Amino acid sequence: MFQLDNTLISEELLEEHFCCDLNACKGACCVAGEAGAPLEKEEVSILENLYPKIAPFLNDAGRKAIHQHGTSIVASDGSLETPLVDGKECAYTTFDSQGVAHCGIEQAHQAGEIDWQKPISCHLYPVRVQHYSTFTAVNYHRWQICHAACDLGQKNKIPIYQFVKNALVRKFGQEWFDALEQTAQNYNRQTHT
Repeated sequence: MFQLDNTLISEELLEEHFCCDLNACKGACCVAGEAGAPLEKEEVSILENLYPKIAPFLNDAGRKAIHQHGTSIVASDGSLETPLVDGKECAYTTFDSQGVAHCGIEQAHQAGEIDWQKPISCHLYPVRVQHYSTFTAVNYHRWQICHAACDLGQKNKIPIYQFVKNALVRKFGQEWFDALEQTAQNYNRQTHT
């Protein structure tokens, strides 16, 4: 781990490689698992406010789940997350004709209907951020369904922190990311000499 401001960052973000391979995984991260996408507190009201513009991009099952459970839910452990469709995919998930999962929120953003891309936890993946009282942990989350993404990242030599650059800038700011990049360069020089 190393520290930038009040963040503690895992070296795995610099050492490991990652690049989503939708052709291989079909967007399984939107479907697999037992919970919806983690949400930050301020994202709850964002989803509520933007939902009328997001809804046309969703399928009937997603809209029904949101109608039943709300635009976000509080999990049994008190965390905030997106609702699921019948305990399966995120309610904001859509599927193309090839069966590949996509994010309806991001589709609304790409269509220019909303100015918010998607929950930061989704944008950051495979990076997970955990807030504590005095620092924020920034870690790599390993998930079996992302094996193809690890292979593609390795093949193309894309370190995790570079793969999620835009999301890290969105979350922590450009100055923070520039410091991370400098740290990565120094780290790589030290480990490869």
